[in-house]
Amino acid sequence: MLEAIGLSPAESRLYATLVENPRSSAAELAMYCGVSTPLAARALALFARRGLASRLPGRRARYVAVSPDIAIQPMLSRREEELHQVRAAIRELTTTYHRASRSTTHPAEQVEVVTGSENIISRAYALQDSAQRTFRNIEKPPYVMPSFMSNVDREHRMLRAGVDYRSLYDVESLTPAEKLDQIRIACALGEQARVVTDAPLKLWIADEALALIPIRNGNYPIDTAFVLHPSALLDALIALFELEWRRGFPLRTAMRPGGPFRGGAGRAAEAAAGPSEAAAPDELTRRLLALLAAGHTDEGIARALGLGLRTVQRRIHDLMRELNAITRFQAGMAARERGWV
Repeated sequence: MLEAIGLSPAESRLYATLVENPRSSAAELAMYCGVSTPLAARALALFARRGLASRLPGRRARYVAVSPDIAIQPMLSRREEELHQVRAAIRELTTTYHRASRSTTHPAEQVEVVTGSENIISRAYALQDSAQRTFRNIEKPPYVMPSFMSNVDREHRMLRAGVDYRSLYDVESLTPAEKLDQIRIACALGEQARVVTDAPLKLWIADEALALIPIRNGNYPIDTAFVLHPSALLDALIALFELEWRRGFPLRTAMRPGGPFRGGAGRAAEAAAGPSEAAAPDELTRRLLALLAAGHTDEGIARALGLGLRTVQRRIHDLMRELNAITRFQAGMAARERGWV
């Protein structure tokens, strides 16, 4: 419990017991905790030196704990200051490292090979945590992580810290309906999201310092990844991301945080109504348009929205008639001209 302030597990247990049992001697504290009396005596002496406990007057040594909020808070403040200094030192060392790497690193050291799914996941998290200003990623299946929820908390923490977070989603990655809801939440926190068909690769880029590319060999699952350090190759990957980003379709409108997506009966009622009954499209219609423009099939849209296939086909037919469009591409362009997406 108190290992963060430098106590061992045994000392932490002894201190908690002393809080519960004031005026305890070393022998009594040892009995309560099931440890030796010398160990309890050493711990009590340590507590007294560090201001965690006070020895009471009398021939037999007895101790009472100092109020934890008074005794422990200064220690926590000192530890937080130490951690702040360590983080500052790490940033300075990292800057020095990259400056030196650009001038002295052998080309063979600019690409790091990581094997094994657990090692890839660990390396990916470390790369993501290292981002100070920008984080770019291209997401497409297959996945090395157990689910798309595995990284949600880390992304939200980065967004709250002000990291410029840009995600480019391949259409195949948007199939689960829950995924669209997670993107909506991330967009509300500041993520910039776009969708593209046939993304060329999976890619994570932290600042302009590191990139990770998971590699799949044939039909085998992902078990290898390349980590690229500052180099011409990393510059090329950053340029590739920016090109793909420009051709991507923005999802921020369809995923805007104007309110929770309707579900169940609400969706069915909206599906039955059709788009022509309102001057501006409802939330469900905007989501349908975003998926339609992204190149999803009718079946994929139905799965993503939680609607029946015939309902989706009817809504698409009504939309194309409303927009006076012959093809899906024309419908997407007409919707954008009207400011619907």
